[in-house]
Amino acid sequence: MKFGFSLANNQGIEDVQDILRLAARAEELGFDSVWASDHVFNSGHVLQRIGDKPYYEPMTILSYVAATTKSVLLGTSVLVLPNHNPINLAKTAATLDVMSGGRLVLGVGVGAVENEMEAMGSPYAERGAITDESIQVMKELWTQQDPSFQGRFHSFSGMKFSPKPAQNPHVPLIIGGSSRAAIRRAARLGNGWHPSALPLEEFSQKIQYFGERTKTSGRTSDEIPISVSAAMRGREGHALGTDPEEILQKARSYEELGVQRMIISSNTRDPDQMLPDMEMLAREVLPQL
Repeated sequence: MKFGFSLANNQGIEDVQDILRLAARAEELGFDSVWASDHVFNSGHVLQRIGDKPYYEPMTILSYVAATTKSVLLGTSVLVLPNHNPINLAKTAATLDVMSGGRLVLGVGVGAVENEMEAMGSPYAERGAITDESIQVMKELWTQQDPSFQGRFHSFSGMKFSPKPAQNPHVPLIIGGSSRAAIRRAARLGNGWHPSALPLEEFSQKIQYFGERTKTSGRTSDEIPISVSAAMRGREGHALGTDPEEILQKARSYEELGVQRMIISSNTRDPDQMLPDMEMLAREVLPQL
């Protein structure tokens, strides 16, 4: 199993340098990837959690990290796709992929904060359709020399698009969420499935449905690797815990169910706790898996 670490851009940390320095240390410690999350407004569950404290923009964070690291993958976990113009996002993502030498992984999801989405100009009831079309738009722009698209929300033709991503055929798009709709989307359109951690019995049921939908879509599980986002602290049954043996046991259980990567968050706004968490994981968990 591979391990990534969340850079906690969503935790309301006042000094952004506390976030940025985690990335270089994660690379030194052997994590294969670092990840940033996405919301535009502090609203809904974000407002409840951090109030008016900073929630930093993920692609900007990852652009800085690209310049201060050499090998770690740079992931979003996840971008709320209906909040983004997919043409502009395709340009930003391709540029970052080129700048980083092909290290970007774009996790995307439909989002769940209605007033934020409406403020961004996307009808909440259409978020699934917008997400599906946005994925198709980005793939068209990334892979075609003469891109052309006619959709409900976006249409274009007769123009060139550059740069193309460094990765071939394009930046991996991994689909966030554990709803049945998200699983179907991952099976149809994704280069990976990226759910959050769940109680293992519930997760096992999701895995079964994922396998069914993958087969229905005419694809294999090798084409759609599974990466799980897991917090060390949080709801019982969902959190990994802070004891390395407990984390190992849960990670092995996820691995047995087919998970290839676990992205771990300290789930704390205390920067003095994040580095010890990271070092404990590197010392006592990563070498065992």
